Amino acid sequence: MASVILYPAIDLKDGECVRVLHGDLGTATVFNTSPANQARTWAGAGFHWIHVVDLNGAVEGRAVNGDAVEAILGAVSTPVQLGGGVRSLQDVERWIEAGVSRVILGTVAVTHPEMVIEASRLWPEQIAVSVDVRAGKVATQGWTENTDLEAVTVAKRFEDAGVGALIITDIDRDGTVMGFNVEAFGAIADAVAIPVIAAGGLASVEDILRLKARRGTPVAGAVLGRALYNGAIDPAVALAASA
Repeated sequence: MASVILYPAIDLKDGECVRVLHGDLGTATVFNTSPANQARTWAGAGFHWIHVVDLNGAVEGRAVNGDAVEAILGAVSTPVQLGGGVRSLQDVERWIEAGVSRVILGTVAVTHPEMVIEASRLWPEQIAVSVDVRAGKVATQGWTENTDLEAVTVAKRFEDAGVGALIITDIDRDGTVMGFNVEAFGAIADAVAIPVIAAGGLASVEDILRLKARRGTPVAGAVLGRALYNGAIDPAVALAASA
C-alpha cells in the first residue's frame, strides 16, 4: 500500500490556533494561544508537513493572521502549506518569499482559474488547489458562498497546470470527527492526475488505514485536525500507520 503524508492543521482565528465546526468561525475552540508553539509541537512529533489556514483571511479575502503565519515560519523548519485569503499573484509571491513551501488557492480556483494556472507556471509544484465541498457542491469565500459546481469539474481545470496538490475538504464532516468519506476522496483521486489530500472528519488512525487500503489511485495525503487536538489520535501511532 502507498504511504499517506499527514498534515497536522493549524487553523488561525484572531491570532490563535483554533478548531471550528463546519468552517463556522462562531464555533471556534481555542487550542493554543501561540500558533508558533503549536507548530513546534507538531514538528517535534515528527510530522513532515504543517497545514496552516488563515480562517479570518478566507472570509475577508486578504491576509488577516499574517503575523501568526510568520511566527510559525520562524519557529520551525518543517515545510508549511498555507491557505486562506490568498487572492492574487502578489499574495502568492509574498508568502513564497516568506518561506511558505506550498500556497493553497481556493476561492480563486473557482472565480479566476487563469490566475491559478499562471501561479502554477511561475511556481511549479508550489501551488495547491483547495476544493471545498458541501452537499456535493463546491463552496467559496471561506465556505460562506455556495456554487453549483462539482468538485471534479473544478479539479479538472488544473489537470495539466503543474499544481502540486489538490486538497479536497468535506465541509459536512469538517470538525465533526465523524470519519473520512474515503470513497468520495478516492473518486476524485481516480479522476485526476493531481495528488489528492483528504480533509474533513478524520476521526482515528483507522481512517488513515482505510485511505491506504482503498483500491484505485492512492490518496496522497490527509489533514489531521480535531482528532489530533483532542487526543483521539496519537501522532506516533498515526505516523506509523501512514508509512
